[in-house]
Amino acid sequence: MTGTYLLDYGAGNVRSVVNAVQKLGHDIIYVKEPSDILKADKLIFPGVGAFGSAMASLHAKGYAEPLKAYLAQNRPFMGICIGMQSLFEGSDESPNVPGLGVIPGRVRLFDSTTKSVPHMGWNTARTIQGPQRARDCGLEQDRVYYFVHSFAVPYTASSTEAQEWALTTTQYGDQTFISSVRQGNIFCTQFHPEKSGFAGLNVLKAFLDGGAASAAEADAALLKAGPAAMVPGALSVLAPTFVPEPSQDQFTKRIVACLDVRANDQGDLVVTKGDQYDVREQAEGGGSGDVRNLGKPVELARRYFEEGADEVTFLNITSFRNCPLQDTPMLEVLKRTSETVFVPLTIGGGIKDVVDPDGKLHSALEVAGEYFRSGADKVSIGSDAVYAAEKYYALGGKGDGTSAIETIAHAYGSQAVVISVDPKKVYVRSPEDAPTHHVIEPQQPGPNGEKYCWYQCTVSGGREGRDLDVHQLVVACEALGAGEILLNSMDQDGMKQGYDLALVQDVRNAVRIPVIASSGAGREQHFVDVFEKTGVEAALAAGIFHRREVPLESVKSTLKQQGVRIRNVDASLAV
Repeated sequence: MTGTYLLDYGAGNVRSVVNAVQKLGHDIIYVKEPSDILKADKLIFPGVGAFGSAMASLHAKGYAEPLKAYLAQNRPFMGICIGMQSLFEGSDESPNVPGLGVIPGRVRLFDSTTKSVPHMGWNTARTIQGPQRARDCGLEQDRVYYFVHSFAVPYTASSTEAQEWALTTTQYGDQTFISSVRQGNIFCTQFHPEKSGFAGLNVLKAFLDGGAASAAEADAALLKAGPAAMVPGALSVLAPTFVPEPSQDQFTKRIVACLDVRANDQGDLVVTKGDQYDVREQAEGGGSGDVRNLGKPVELARRYFEEGADEVTFLNITSFRNCPLQDTPMLEVLKRTSETVFVPLTIGGGIKDVVDPDGKLHSALEVAGEYFRSGADKVSIGSDAVYAAEKYYALGGKGDGTSAIETIAHAYGSQAVVISVDPKKVYVRSPEDAPTHHVIEPQQPGPNGEKYCWYQCTVSGGREGRDLDVHQLVVACEALGAGEILLNSMDQDGMKQGYDLALVQDVRNAVRIPVIASSGAGREQHFVDVFEKTGVEAALAAGIFHRREVPLESVKSTLKQQGVRIRNVDASLAV
């Protein structure tokens, strides 16, 4: 059967790619056996995960050789993220694992001394072959696209081995890398078009509708015209007068909409929000009333996507999260959300080893895989991260490879693992009063005039404190392989007085992975403050968005007015 085929090597979220292709009016067929690859009219190879795992899977499934044969025939191909990296000769992520070797060069680890790694968020893709060449592939100079990766192919105009392939470059901090390649009918992106909103859908549309093929025909015509028609490079087919713009870091801050999801007393899934973690309304005469209902999760997530949320996070706080593989309602929420929401989705709650009622054990890796296949891009680990950190220190500052953080990061990459931290302040009069903990000066003194505090980690939804502070936790989790920190604050939650800037700044200084500030936002200026004063990559809010007390669009407008670089949403790009 001919048509557009999807090469799923068994890791990461491919559901979003399928949903995006179908939204654009195209059918897609899964590659089920090696011979399917050469049947394809068009082939899409998406990927979220580790380079070594992806290459091992390609060889184990027998896909590597027919894929190389397909590419050698210069047939329509689109690679995404790992799907692009696999075409190079190798990667620092798995030094002894060869790539497919179609494109010269090697994938390198980002330098984290001046910026957070992974590169996680929205950034531009600047053409080095001219605007028309980029537009043939659906790319626009003034749009931003979603990246999530720790490894990339460096770019310098004088020495890049893949010069003849490079279509666009992107700068992150002080490093420039190749963000898309194209030669003939082969087109790949380091960013995720299926997670890049309407701008990304246009990139997919150009490939599916034949944009790359049209560009390939232009290549052929110019090749016939001879060297005078071309700039240096085998298929650099622009007029030689084109000079690429100087590279600039256009990385944007992210606004994350968070949806706490649980079953109400009638058994329906609802989005709720608690002040100080209490999600029930106050009943008349005292006591607890019904679960606070702020909307349906799928509909609310779609609203946030349309309003410009850069990511959507679901926190599963209901009882059935203890058996996530039987958690049909939450899996269905992810599946349905990914049909209409084309920005990254994170799921938290119950990402741990679990035992079904029949006694069958499911590993955290298996649980995460189920969520990824249902539409999630990242999983958020809470209590289990605290236990993993405690074990890390008990082993003398090392992991044993068995924690959820380690196993999921190994299979899917560190960018797929978020650590959700629920800390609360413990005030002390001096650092000597907490000799085993990381003590800082809080924004406000304690109830008895204390000038110092440490932040105690909690588990079980904040109900149990542990003898572990936040600084110790995030350092351990980064070492174990986590790719991002979601930093809550039990003291600030629901207070609407702003983020705990002292806490946020301390965690931002402690790690070199991205940090999402959470808890306490009550007005637009609070978002400006946390970005300008702490340098975090993202800020999250829930209740104020749900109740429309602070519209998401208003937050972005204020940030832009204050000079904070954010992603603009252009409805004219809707397809």
